[in-house]
Amino acid sequence: MLESLPQSIQNELQASQLKAAAKKSRLRVEVNGQSYRIVSMTDTGLVLDVEDAPKLRGLVDIYDGGRHVSQCLIVAVSQDGGQMVYDFKRNTAAGDGAPLDFERLEDAPIALLGR
Repeated sequence: MLESLPQSIQNELQASQLKAAAKKSRLRVEVNGQSYRIVSMTDTGLVLDVEDAPKLRGLVDIYDGGRHVSQCLIVAVSQDGGQMVYDFKRNTAAGDGAPLDFERLEDAPIALLGR
């Protein structure tokens, strides 16, 4: 069916599908105080819309809504139509607390009760 449509209509359909996918995604990348929506994300990288995001490079933070998911080192790989593809050089999961510098025993008390 798409083969019989004019090229301009095919381009508009593809652009609208990309925008719909970006609106559904809660994932976003933050760099230097700027936030950009992630169109899609894999284990090896992420995809952003070219119109929204410049060519990013370096250390970025990835959020799912308001929750910090990971901190990544990225590099731009290629531009595919209206999308920019980035690869992770490093992808470190964000923790919700400070790392412990001691071993926590499984049967240790959670809290101490006062007298």
